[in-house]
Amino acid sequence: EVQLVESGGGLVQAGGSLRLSCAASGFTFDDYAIGWFRQAPGKERKGVSCISSSDGSTYYADSVKGRFTISSDNAKNTVYLQMNSLKPEDTAVYYCAAAGLLWSLWVGKQGDYWGQGTQVTVSS
Repeated sequence: EVQLVESGGGLVQAGGSLRLSCAASGFTFDDYAIGWFRQAPGKERKGVSCISSSDGSTYYADSVKGRFTISSDNAKNTVYLQMNSLKPEDTAVYYCAAAGLLWSLWVGKQGDYWGQGTQVTVSS
């Protein structure tokens, strides 16, 4: 059974930090790109960051560059999103997703698998 399980969300004050985890199982982790997406109430889902598990290449939305860092621990089949200098506008449900084609995931937001999401709330 394929599973993507997010954890690490919560409530934090502006300027604070959180680290999200996405634990994957049920598929060959090294063959997939893993991405983080977020969706705020009433808004469309947007890409936050993406990493290729095969070569480690990373991509970020302009709104999070310099504040968020994506990383992958292939031994644990887990992708992390370290979020620093959080802002109220970062408040959203954060989802991780996996796809065999990085560009279809990052550009097309077409994931083969999706997690259930974890809530991140940043208070001002």
